[in-house]
Amino acid sequence: MLFHSSLRKELARSFGATLVVLVTIVMTMTLVRTLSLASRGSVNPQDIMMVMGYTVLGYLPPILTLCLFIAIVGTLSRMYRDSEMVIWFAAGRGLSAFLRPLLRFAWPILLVVAALALVVWPWANQQTRELRDRYGQRGDLERVAPGQFQESASGNRVFFLDKDTPDDKSGRNIFISTRERGKETVTSARSGRIENRGDGQFLVLADGQRLEFDARQLKVSEFREYASRIGPGELSARDAPPPKSRTTLALVMDPTPQNLGELAWRVGLALSALNFIVIAVAVSSVNPRAGRSGNLVFALFAFVVYFNLLNLGQSWISNGQVRIVPLLLALHGGVLLAALLWLAKQHNSWSLAALWRARRAAAGATP
Repeated sequence: MLFHSSLRKELARSFGATLVVLVTIVMTMTLVRTLSLASRGSVNPQDIMMVMGYTVLGYLPPILTLCLFIAIVGTLSRMYRDSEMVIWFAAGRGLSAFLRPLLRFAWPILLVVAALALVVWPWANQQTRELRDRYGQRGDLERVAPGQFQESASGNRVFFLDKDTPDDKSGRNIFISTRERGKETVTSARSGRIENRGDGQFLVLADGQRLEFDARQLKVSEFREYASRIGPGELSARDAPPPKSRTTLALVMDPTPQNLGELAWRVGLALSALNFIVIAVAVSSVNPRAGRSGNLVFALFAFVVYFNLLNLGQSWISNGQVRIVPLLLALHGGVLLAALLWLAKQHNSWSLAALWRARRAAAGATP
């Protein structure tokens, strides 16, 4: 009981501290990226916190897995360095005996990782996509901002407004460039205002000039007043949602290569979290007289390689190069088998030199 409670208590402290640090780093990086999207007009500035929250929520499965991995490796390495492992080994606790308390500590985290990967990840991606689409499909008048060139929802108009009024119904030094049907039109005016006429909304320009030109001719005209109907942008037909925005059940019901690749990635997140517990126990064995930096670097390298293989497997399935079931068995089953063999080697202190000496001794004893 003392063995289990002391180990879980230290794991909880290490896991909590690592989680706070990693979430803070990811939130900072996500905030910078979201601000960049907002400056380019891809995200509504008022929705920055929501987009950032959904993005961080989608990143939680690998973050939790990495926190659990670091907590286990750090705790066991510290026990090796302070010679606590010698005490537990002398008390009859082998290295494999650590798997039971580690799994008892980690099973809630494993369930959360699975739920986040299978349910929350597609929901967060869907919410982010809806926010970006809703902002991208706003009306042309809503896009106009003083001092900025803004593109219309259809992509065939560019607006510029030098200065507006407090009521947002008029402005000065207006520029509009339109391209449609092989003809380009440039309209400039000293001032403009928005008027509601009947069921429509019009942009009325005053004291301006209009240039129409194509490949054959150029037409220039001046006007005292020019009205152009600019209603709210109509919502275009929604494209099929990407696989990462579809629910796990929808991926199973529509087994296209792209959907199966996304499904393999989500299932792989849950399986990798379990495998990382075994890997962490195996790689945490260090010599107390040597530094532990090499061991931590190797553990981090194993984590990066495993996740890169997970992404590579998703790409292979999406391209139709492999099937989902053989890849899951080969990748995650192979990693689990290799980690268990490595753990058995550390638990029984197997080494090539010892096996070679035992073989030579057996050969010398044979008459």
